Amino acid sequence: MSAHRIAVIPGDGIGTEVVPEALKVARAAGAQLDTVDYDLGGRRYLATGEVLPDAVLEELRGFDAILLGAIGTPEVPPGVLERGLLLRLRFALDLYVNVRPFRAATSVGAGVPLDLVVVRENTEGTYAGEGGFLRRGTPEEVATQGSVNTRFGVERCIRYAGDLAAGRARRHLSLVHKTNVLGFAGDLWSRTFEAVTAERPELTTTYSHVDAACIHLVEDPGRYDVIVTDNLFGDILTDLAGAVAGGIGRAASANLNPARTGPSMFEPVHGSAPDIAGTATADPTAAVVSAAMMLDFLGEGDIAARIQAAVAATPPEPGRPTAATGDAIATRLAQLPAGRL
Repeated sequence: MSAHRIAVIPGDGIGTEVVPEALKVARAAGAQLDTVDYDLGGRRYLATGEVLPDAVLEELRGFDAILLGAIGTPEVPPGVLERGLLLRLRFALDLYVNVRPFRAATSVGAGVPLDLVVVRENTEGTYAGEGGFLRRGTPEEVATQGSVNTRFGVERCIRYAGDLAAGRARRHLSLVHKTNVLGFAGDLWSRTFEAVTAERPELTTTYSHVDAACIHLVEDPGRYDVIVTDNLFGDILTDLAGAVAGGIGRAASANLNPARTGPSMFEPVHGSAPDIAGTATADPTAAVVSAAMMLDFLGEGDIAARIQAAVAATPPEPGRPTAATGDAIATRLAQLPAGRL
């Protein structure tokens, strides 16, 4: 088995602590990885004023995948790293699908088993950057922030979500939007959803307004299997789903280019957590699961399944040292039966 070339961006804060554990577990599971570290994030910006140099972006295009820890430091103004690094990577590498799975034996709130996936459109909507200021800094200031939605972008996201739902036991796909108020963007999403799912008679489909979906995720999360939604709603819903699943600190994600015209990027969604950075107590589970998602996307489904099984068999333990959690998951791996699970 040839090694997969992985660009590793540990980033800031606990990112530098959890990424080594993810790589340790991946290698313990049998993954062959050829990794190159990149110093990107708040630390580099404060030292050099650089966020993502063009030359580094071109280097990243040559890898099989990118594993990101977290970015952000209190000293860097909000938006600098998010737009200059995260969003730039998503747009430049056409990472048009964001996938976030959520599983829990008992959900917070309803107290029921949780197993759902949110598929978020990742390169359009309000995050596309359309907008501007008029008379900025005056009492008459005006700010506009548009939402960019294309049939092409919406359709490819819904098609991916449909394929994902078709491979799951329930084969259930839900569109979440706000069609009663967002009459243009919502109408495009609704019509495209109906057209795409009409080609998939094996799927059961539903629709929820985003505010209703927030209530359902807390009170009745079992009604959802795969959710597809736009960029902003997906950002909000996945943070809520993380809390319902037991904490955003254990939430993983994949920023995918399903066409594979460039590397996809995998990252935990907990952020750099500067309040606990340096204490070596961050839970690396989300980074480990993100690495498993990366391996699955790279064709290592058996290895990914073994990592997921080991994670499921390693209950969280508040305050456990970061490296000890990685060791515990690796130990569980060694205890699993050989072969496919």
